[in-house]
Amino acid sequence: MQKLEIINNKIYVIRNQRVMLDFDLAFLYQIETKVLKQAVRRNIERFPEDFMFELTKEEFDNLRSQIVTSSFGGTRYMPFAFTEQGVAMLSSVLNSKKAIEVNIAIMRTFVVLRNSILSLEEITNRVSEIEQQFPEIYKALNYLMDINQKNREQKERCRIGFKKE
Repeated sequence: MQKLEIINNKIYVIRNQRVMLDFDLAFLYQIETKVLKQAVRRNIERFPEDFMFELTKEEFDNLRSQIVTSSFGGTRYMPFAFTEQGVAMLSSVLNSKKAIEVNIAIMRTFVVLRNSILSLEEITNRVSEIEQQFPEIYKALNYLMDINQKNREQKERCRIGFKKE
């Protein structure tokens, strides 16, 4: 399960798509990023825009500011971002035992993410159904939550005047 967690931490949302970056994939495959990029460029017809795209400088800078760590080092070229389909295609380009093993783990991680999103959507839909069936209860709960929020804000505000000892 630890491997899935490591992979999950290397999945980013860029251009409203879940992607993995070339240097993270190279790290997982235990190859140099340069080798991965060369393999992709030699087989570029296998990687249409919905499988892989190159980050813009703005996207890359934004990503670096989110990640805080500077493990990227100096890059002359912008990283490639691979969608789930692009990662699957990499296994045919990088035909090694390690690549196949890592790709299986990555595919499992994408499935877990997709299932968790689906279950969240199911919960949201169920709450909406309950809200429609029992609107008075929903209004009462919202009212109570608002009162709790106001009480919390009241306690947190800066008091002025004399302090009792």
